[in-house]
Amino acid sequence: MIINKLDSIEFRLKELHDFTWLKKYGTAFWVVDETGSGCICIGMEDAERKYFCKIAGVNTVEAEVSPKESVEILKEAVHLYYDLAHPNLIKIFEEYDYNQFYVVVFEWANGECLFDHWNFETYQRDTTIKSPKEKFINLSVSKKLKATEVLFSFLQNVNRKGYVAVDFYDGSLMYDFIADVITICDIDFFRKAPVINDKGIEWFGTKRLKAPEEYIEGSVIDEKTNIFTLGALIFEFFGGFSDEEIHLRYCNNQFVPCTLQNWHLGEKSYQVASKAVNFNRAERYRTFEEFFREWKSATKSVEQSA
Repeated sequence: MIINKLDSIEFRLKELHDFTWLKKYGTAFWVVDETGSGCICIGMEDAERKYFCKIAGVNTVEAEVSPKESVEILKEAVHLYYDLAHPNLIKIFEEYDYNQFYVVVFEWANGECLFDHWNFETYQRDTTIKSPKEKFINLSVSKKLKATEVLFSFLQNVNRKGYVAVDFYDGSLMYDFIADVITICDIDFFRKAPVINDKGIEWFGTKRLKAPEEYIEGSVIDEKTNIFTLGALIFEFFGGFSDEEIHLRYCNNQFVPCTLQNWHLGEKSYQVASKAVNFNRAERYRTFEEFFREWKSATKSVEQSA
């Protein structure tokens, strides 16, 4: 591990690199270096705006791929941000090769990642600091329902464009607690349909939220898989889980909904969300439109009273 530095920001990499070329975007003020993607993410700002710079090929300490592979993955992902343009998806400012790196510069979006694993040790050391996930869970029901509608809208758009959301989870989401806006910030592994699980149990995604077919090699990954994903996220937003229950998901390779007693909305909405995460994909909703219609109907009274 080698400490690199840009302006007042320090970050860890396996190698020493010169990042002063980024100063054309101003001054570094933020960084995330604990990524498995082999990319480092650096926030830059000048007098007019902020930028989110994602740089592949830098050989991060926790990289799960080689620098060359990280460049290939990011290059293949760029078109997704254009093809799946949505009001709540981050937008690309520019992208280019630079020496052995590949650089994608996004317009800055305010918010905090809802699964900021790089800060987990900080929360353990100081329990007075609330994680973005905790803050989001403690939002009013009406604000969380509005955020959920954004995810319905985004995933319906993904499906209409002929794509499948892959590795889509709370770590792909940021929430601005001042403006109450949710932003989708990472869709690098989305794929054009048809999609088949060619990695078996190692298919992309967190075991906290994966659908059963995301563990089985040769399985179809499609709209019904994404319906499961959104259903699991909805349980994260409106359900209560113990640490042990979450741990069991990793041990058993299976998402299990919370009990009705630990559900923070009405019973009807619990049944709607439960259908979305049915272990038997044939028993899930056929389409996002059907899922959304049932969800809106089940939460209508809650929205009116919120």
